[in-house]
Amino acid sequence: MSITTGFIGLGSQGGPMAERMLAGGFPLTVWARRPEALEPFAAQGASVAGSVEDLAASCDHIGVCVVDDAGVAQICDALIPAMRPGSLLAIHSTILPESCMALEARCAERGIAFLDAPVSGGGGGAAAGTLTVMCGGSAEAFAQAGPVFATFAGLNVHLGPAGSGQRAKIVNNTLMAANMGLGQAALDAGEALGIDRKALAELIKASSGRSFGFEVLARLPTPAAFAMGAPLLAKDTNLLRDILPGDESAGLLRTAAEPFLTAATGKPL
Repeated sequence: MSITTGFIGLGSQGGPMAERMLAGGFPLTVWARRPEALEPFAAQGASVAGSVEDLAASCDHIGVCVVDDAGVAQICDALIPAMRPGSLLAIHSTILPESCMALEARCAERGIAFLDAPVSGGGGGAAAGTLTVMCGGSAEAFAQAGPVFATFAGLNVHLGPAGSGQRAKIVNNTLMAANMGLGQAALDAGEALGIDRKALAELIKASSGRSFGFEVLARLPTPAAFAMGAPLLAKDTNLLRDILPGDESAGLLRTAAEPFLTAATGKPL
């Protein structure tokens, strides 16, 4: 492929995305703070950059999938000044929409295309190439990123200007948390009525009350078993509060999600 790609953030979500890009025929350069995180990618034929700046200077398309606003800001402060005009920066992290709007403005000053492109589907979806990618940015940037995104996406949606992908992802994740909270309440209500919890869970999974969030919940022995995923859902639920303060609909989602997330994380939402 003529498009050279780069990726930063090789965790449980970003790692499989980067592997799909490489398997799709795109030359890939990776960087990470921990050298051991790079070894599997080097073994598959990826190039290893000595610094963020080195990666930036060698790539046409760069994906970033670190945890939060602070992490994205730190990476982009080094990345954007070293990127080539005409290249593209895709932010796959879930962060504030306003952060993405500011990043797009910085990119535009240097002739760099920008998309905020958070994803849904987890590491398994990335490995299978079935992620949903929620994109905010110009139509031109969306088209430019399309061939690379196709390596890991089952559905790639352009939602509007920069920040739109983040807004959609935040609503989506808060809805999942709310579904898990409502599912927990439904199972508790069933137990109060004398219904076997496991039997009720199996029934709901095959009935009109089902949802993906409920299916995840039904596999958990207790909310605490979701301790790995809960902090990310809590972060996104709080992001919805931050971007829609006082909004009734956002408040309803938060109210539904809060008991489960509090139990899962061990601290108040």
